This record gives sequence, structure tokens and C-alpha cells, in this order.
Amino acid sequence: MKKIYTALTVFVLTLGLVASGCISQEQGEKTLTNTKQVPQQQIIIRTTGATFPMYQIQKWIEIYQKLNPNVKIEYEGGGSGHGQEAFLKGLADIGRTDPPVKEASWKKFLATGDQPLQFPEVVGAVVVVFNVPGVNELKLTKDVLAKIFLGEIEYWDDKAIKGVNPSAKLPHKKIIVIHRSDSSGTTAIFTTYLTQISKEWSEKVGAGKVVDWPVDKMGRGVAGKGNPGVVAILKQTKYSIAYTELSYAINENLPVAALENKAGEFVKPTEETIKTAVANVKSYIPNSTQGYKEDLKQLLDAPGKDSYPIVAFTHLLVWQNKEGKHYSPEKVKAIKEFLRWILTEGQKSENLAPGYVGLPKEVAEIGFKAVEMIQEG
Repeated sequence: MKKIYTALTVFVLTLGLVASGCISQEQGEKTLTNTKQVPQQQIIIRTTGATFPMYQIQKWIEIYQKLNPNVKIEYEGGGSGHGQEAFLKGLADIGRTDPPVKEASWKKFLATGDQPLQFPEVVGAVVVVFNVPGVNELKLTKDVLAKIFLGEIEYWDDKAIKGVNPSAKLPHKKIIVIHRSDSSGTTAIFTTYLTQISKEWSEKVGAGKVVDWPVDKMGRGVAGKGNPGVVAILKQTKYSIAYTELSYAINENLPVAALENKAGEFVKPTEETIKTAVANVKSYIPNSTQGYKEDLKQLLDAPGKDSYPIVAFTHLLVWQNKEGKHYSPEKVKAIKEFLRWILTEGQKSENLAPGYVGLPKEVAEIGFKAVEMIQEG
């Protein structure tokens, strides 16, 4: 009897273990199934503003989202003015502006009860593009460039243009000047440069994201929204000239003028001439909590015979997020990881779009310090 009891006990225990194992396996399978059915929540980061860095932003987003599929980054252009406004109203998690934010706007940001942080994200160049049939190369002195946009030089075969382009087949056609219609950082950079090289431009027009273009009153000015709008009009309009960001000229295969630089040389925008301009100027970037103190003029008309003259930083705007005023803890984590990636991997040549140059190391460090200031709440 004892042997039978022992055997029976073992048999029952074995059945129990098998049954227990089956239950555990079923539970495991159910848990695994349930895990598969509940994907990790996707974090959405909205960024709005400058079209100056558009091609660069699009490339960064494409690369980053492949590496981080649980983060979706939505980019809307609209210009630097729109970017600052959307950031202020909480319609964008990250704002983008080419020129540094002015003090008046900075005070509006502070009035929300949170601390804005501003720092550069990449270096770009503003170029002068043209559509003149039969002309692929064009040199422009500082004086000629200013007078064309002032409207004082009316025809393409003007002696001032022919003087530095003797072999070009310049037609006796009126020059159509294309400019931005929206509040634009590209415009701010270009008009700031014109104020530096032309006293007349400085006195009559000045600099800003929006200006009164003299050519409009002469019937030879045409406005386009965003850099894409300007480029589209230029391609459709013979005998026209415009300013835009270098990457648009590259992507659209547009002829680009060689501009007279500070050393009196005619220079085209390339990676080398942009880097030379940045290297020949000691950049001053203030603490990210005082971004309005940055001077837009610092990279413009840089010294050096190989320096391209219209080079500028484009900037990011993000909130410090005091007391969780703007972002959830999950969004803070996603934003910080994205911005760290931009300031490291994003600055590598393989991750830069044509027409852009990475930040100097000391400038990237200012961005790092700003990112670490962002609070979870």
C-alpha cells in the first residue's frame, strides 16, 4: 500500500506540475500576445518656422525617425516670423528662426512665465540667383548688387553690370526683382548685409524680416512666400533676380552669382568658402537665456579673400519648461534626445544636406548647455 500511495502521489504531483506548466505557458503566451497588441506610444514633436534650413531639417527628420520610430517630428515652414509667433502661442514645441529673436519679442516669451532658450543649429548661406536666358555666370560688385535691389539699375545690359561681366551676353531687358512676401529670416539676413555694404540702402530701406522694397513702387518687384515661393517665381520669370538659401539653388540647379567680398574678390558659395567665412570671424553666442543679445552681423562680410560674404547661423527656440508649463515629461525626454542628436550626429558631413555647414565646436557646446537646462517639470 505504501508503494502504491507513493506512486500515486508522484503521479498526482506530476500532473499538477504539467498542468501548472501549461497554465504558465498559456499565461505567458497571453502576456506576449497582449504586449504585441499594445505598441509603445508615439511622441509627436512639432517644429515651425524658418525655411532657410528647410532641406537640412527634412534630412535630419528622415534620418532620426528611422532610428527612433516612436518619435514623430512634424515640420512646418512659414518663415522665421511665423516660427517665433507659433512658439510664443504654444503651437510649436520647437521654434526655428534665422536671425536671433529681438529683445521685444524675447520679453513676450518671458511674459508666459517660462524661460525661452535660443541657440544655433547649423550654418547656411544666402545667395543671389538669376534667370537670364543665355547667361550662366554673373559677377556682382557690392555697389551693383545694392543698386539692383534699390531699383536704380533697371536693365541687364547696364554698363555697371557689363563692366564686371564683359563676356556675358546681357540683354536689354528690365530686371525683375523677386523678394519674400512673408516675415522672413532670409530677408533679415540679406537686408542686414545690404545695410553693411551700402550706405544708401541703409538710409533708404534698412534691415528687417519685412521691408518696403523700392522696386515694388517701380512695378518691377514680385513677392513670393517662403524660399520655395521665391524660387518657383524665379524659374517662371525670365530676366529676374532673387535671393534665397544656398540649398534651394543647389536642389533646383539655379545659376548663382559670384559676389564681391570684403577683400574685393568675387566668390561663389561653397562648403569651403562658407567654412572660411566662419573660421575668419570669432563668433559670439550669448548664453541661451539671453538669445536676443546675439548680433546677426557677426558672420556677414567676413574678412579673407576666400570668404563668402552672406553667411549666417539659423537658430532653435525651445522652452526651459519651468513647472512643466509647456511639455510633458515624456515630451521633454524626446525633445532633449532629438536636440542632442542634432548637435552631435546631425553635424557630421554625412548627415548635412547640400548647402549647409556644421557648427563650430564651441557653438555646439552652447546648445548642449541649453538642452541640459530643459526641465521635466
